[in-house]
Amino acid sequence: MKIVLIGYMGSGKTAVGQQLAETITCPFLDLDHLIETNEGKKISEIFSEKGEIYFRNKEITTLKEAIADSKKIIISTGGGTPCYGNLMNDLNNDDEVITIYLKAPVKVLTNRLFKEKSHRPLIAHLENKVSLNDFIRKHLFERTYYYNQSSLIVAVDEKSIHEIVEEIIMKLF
Repeated sequence: MKIVLIGYMGSGKTAVGQQLAETITCPFLDLDHLIETNEGKKISEIFSEKGEIYFRNKEITTLKEAIADSKKIIISTGGGTPCYGNLMNDLNNDDEVITIYLKAPVKVLTNRLFKEKSHRPLIAHLENKVSLNDFIRKHLFERTYYYNQSSLIVAVDEKSIHEIVEEIIMKLF
């Protein structure tokens, strides 16, 4: 089984993925971390030096390679990963892949992301919670179409990582 976690930045994909992998004894891969390692640069540097299109192509290639090279794995993706190319269709047509959308409300995302916006190139320029909230709403409007194509949708709301992992396991097994 290959589980690909998708959702907006700040939805908890990495934290949930790490805990889920530990719970079901499965390798875990953070796609952004792998890209940073392969490129020898931070995501923000890749964005500023080579642009978003380069980064998105690198994301898709790296994700497809990781899936092909693994028998069992949990992968956390970037927030925009499923929205480019034909990726969601490709993932959903792979019988070994289960896509899980970690769905978080705008208010939760705004509160989480405001604290860490300096580390996220797409929102680093936003100066207050109102502008961040508006940005997230716009992005979610554009991305929800892709996110909702997932095999499973798990509402994260104000749940703990443990509660989210338990819910995923209940839905999968």
